[in-house]
Amino acid sequence: MPLHSEDPKSVGGYRLLDRLGAGGMGVVYRARARSGRDVAIKVVHAHYAADSVFRARFRQEIAAVRKVSGAFTAPVLDADPEAARPWMATQYVPGPSLAGRIRDRGALPEAELRGLALGLVEALRDIHRAGVVHRDLKPANVLLAEDGPRVIDFGISRAADNHQTLTETGQMIGTPPFMSPEQLVDARAVGPASDVFSLGALLVYAVTGRGPFDADSPYLTAYRVVHDEPVLEGVGGLLRGLLERCLAKEPADRPGLDELARELAAVLPERADGDPATMPLRADRLPAVEPVHPATVAGPPGPVRPRRRVRPLLAATGTVGAAVLGLTAYLTLGPGWAQSADRQGASPSANSRWAAPPAGWKPWQTTVYETAGRGVRKTQQPQPGGLRGGPECRTYEGAVYCAGDGILPVRLDGRTGETVWRVGPAAAVTGDDLSRFVILGIRDDAVLVRQEPPGEGATRVFAFDTRTGDRLWDRAVNDAWAEVAFSGDVVVLPEGDGTSMTARSVRTGASRWRERLPAKHFCGVTEAARKLYLQCGPEDGGEDGLVMELHPADGPARRLSVPRGAGLLGAFDDRLLFLDPTQDEDGNILMGQDAPYAAIRLVDPATGAQSKTKLAEEYEGKVTLADGTLWFATASGRVTAVSARTGKPLWQTPTSLEQPAEAMYDPRTRAVYLASASGRVGALDAKKGTPLWETQPRAQSNDTDWGATQVRLLEGALVATTPGGSVFSLDPAHPERKPRSG
Repeated sequence: MPLHSEDPKSVGGYRLLDRLGAGGMGVVYRARARSGRDVAIKVVHAHYAADSVFRARFRQEIAAVRKVSGAFTAPVLDADPEAARPWMATQYVPGPSLAGRIRDRGALPEAELRGLALGLVEALRDIHRAGVVHRDLKPANVLLAEDGPRVIDFGISRAADNHQTLTETGQMIGTPPFMSPEQLVDARAVGPASDVFSLGALLVYAVTGRGPFDADSPYLTAYRVVHDEPVLEGVGGLLRGLLERCLAKEPADRPGLDELARELAAVLPERADGDPATMPLRADRLPAVEPVHPATVAGPPGPVRPRRRVRPLLAATGTVGAAVLGLTAYLTLGPGWAQSADRQGASPSANSRWAAPPAGWKPWQTTVYETAGRGVRKTQQPQPGGLRGGPECRTYEGAVYCAGDGILPVRLDGRTGETVWRVGPAAAVTGDDLSRFVILGIRDDAVLVRQEPPGEGATRVFAFDTRTGDRLWDRAVNDAWAEVAFSGDVVVLPEGDGTSMTARSVRTGASRWRERLPAKHFCGVTEAARKLYLQCGPEDGGEDGLVMELHPADGPARRLSVPRGAGLLGAFDDRLLFLDPTQDEDGNILMGQDAPYAAIRLVDPATGAQSKTKLAEEYEGKVTLADGTLWFATASGRVTAVSARTGKPLWQTPTSLEQPAEAMYDPRTRAVYLASASGRVGALDAKKGTPLWETQPRAQSNDTDWGATQVRLLEGALVATTPGGSVFSLDPAHPERKPRSG
C-alpha cells in the first residue's frame, strides 16, 4: 500500500517505501536500509508513545523476538523502544500471509501442506527453546516465503514461566478461532502446549479453508473452543487423527513438538523434486482455486455438538462469560433469524413500529464501482486482496453519498441504488485511485470530501454540488490534523501551519471567522448542543486538557480544565458529557481501540462546574450518546446500554454481529441498529435491548478485515456497506426481503 501523507519519510535511518499494514496499535512499513537491504518496520502510533504501560509492552515484544532465532521466524534487526515513536525493524519477508493465500486461492492441498506444517513446527521449536510462548499463532501471523513459512508478530507473547503479563488488562488477548481453551479459561495456565493447539487449528484452516470451531460470533467461537469437539470435515484420515490430538482440551493430552514433527512427516506426502505443483509455497505458482468465504462455509450454527467435561468457561479476564449468558437465545434464534420471522408470526408490524420507506423505494444492493450517469462514468475495481478500506456513506435528502480508499465520491439514488454521478473529470480531484476519500458531511446542498493522496501530496477538502457532482470549491488543510466539524451552514477547517482554524461557508467556501489554537497542544473539534467545542491536550503529556467554545457570540470563551484522556462525546442535561478512561495502579491511562472507560464526567460550559459518576463497571467498545443513553458496542457484538445520568447499566445483549461500528439510534422506531464487517445488520429495542431481527451477511467478497461502517437512516429505510465495496438498503419492517441489483 502507498505511504499516506502523514507518514514519516524515514524511521531510525531507514527510508520508508510503502505500507505493509496498519492496526489499532501501530503501522508496519517496508523500508530500506542504507546498505540497500529491505526491512519491515513496526512503528507505534503517536498517541501511544506517551503511555508507559504500552512502551513496556513494546519492549516486551522486542525482547521476545530477540530471544528467538531460526529459519522460520523473522529476526529483529534493529529497534528503539525509547524513541519518540517506538519502532522495531525485522527481516522483510517478500510473500503473502497464509490468511491472504487462503482468501485469494482457497484451501491448500496436502502436498503443499507438508512444507507449511513442518516449517511451523520448527518455528515453534525455536520459539519455545528461547523460553517464549507465542500465544497468537494464526494465519495472519504466518508469512509464506519461497523457502518456507515465517512466524511473525510477538506482540502478546511472554516468557513461559511469567504469569504476570502486561497484556492481562481485563481483556481477552488473542484471536478466538485459534486460541486454546486455557487462554480463555485461565490465562495464567498458558504454556507451550497452547501454541500446539493453535497450530492444530491453523492447519485445519489451511486444509479446509475454515477453522475447527468457526461460528458467526467470536463469543460463540470461544464457547466452542472450550466445550465442543472440533469440526474436521475435509481433513484426511491419518492427518485427522493427529490434528484431533493437537486440539485436545487438556494441554497434557496434546503431542510435543518432536513427536508432532515425526508424525506430520509420516502422514503428509513429500514433494516431488522439480514438480511445479509441489514446489515451496509461492503465490505465483499456486493454482487458481475458488476462494472459500466464511459466510458460505460457516452457516448458521446447528445443534450443539456433544461436549467434553472441562473447566467452566469463566475466563480470568471476565470477557468471555457473556458468551454463556446469551448462548441459549443465540442458538434458538441463530444468525439471520429474521428470514423465518414471518413464518413464526414474529415479523415486525409496519403499522405499530416502523416508518414507511421513501415513495418508489425497493430493497437494493449495488457497489461503488458501477457505471455512473455523470462525471467519471467507470472506475477500476481493486484486485482481490488489494483493497485498503471499504466505502463509508452518508445520506442526504433521499440520496446516498459514498467514498473510500481508492473510491472516488459517488452519489447513489436512494430509491434504486443507481449511480447518479461520480466526481470528475479526474483533473478536478488531484491524485489517482490510490487516494483516500472521506465523506465529511453534507450541508446546504454541498457534500464535503477530504482527499488524502499518497506520497507527499497535500491533504485537501473539496465541496461538490449534491445534484450535479460539480466542484464548488476546495482548500488545502493541515496534514497533521485534517479533521473538520460543522455547525449550521459553516464548516471549520484546520488551515495553514496548523496554528489556527477557519470557519467557511459550506456552500461557497467564503471565510466567516478564524480562531487561533492554543500553542503546544493537540486539538480536535466536537459539536455539542448546537455549538462547537475545541478539546486540546498538551503535547508534553501533562495531566490536564482544556475545552473551550469556538467563537462564542458573547465574548471570549471560558477555558475549562478536564483530565487528560477524557473524551467529549456530546451534551446531556445542558452539560458537556465526557468519558474518563480507566487507569492502572500507577495512574497510567489504558489506551487502545477498545480501552475501557471508568466514569462519566459532566461539565457545565458556563461555570466550569463538574460532576463525576463512576460507571457500575468498566465498559469498552465504540460509544454512541443519544437520548440520555450511552450504547457501548464491542468487537464481539455485545451491546450495553448505560444511563448517562446514573452510570448504571440498563440492559446488555450479545449479538452475532462481528466487529460492529457505532450503534445508530433511531428515535422514530425506538430501535438501535448495528452493522458488521460481513454486511450483517441487526436491530435491538432501544429501551429493553430485546433483539428485533438480524439479517444474513451481504458481503460479496472475503474482504471483511477492515471493519464496518455505521448504519445510516434513509427516511424509513436503512443503508449499510461492506468492506468489499457493496452498498445496500433494506426496510427495517421487512429486513428479510431480497434486494434488487442497483
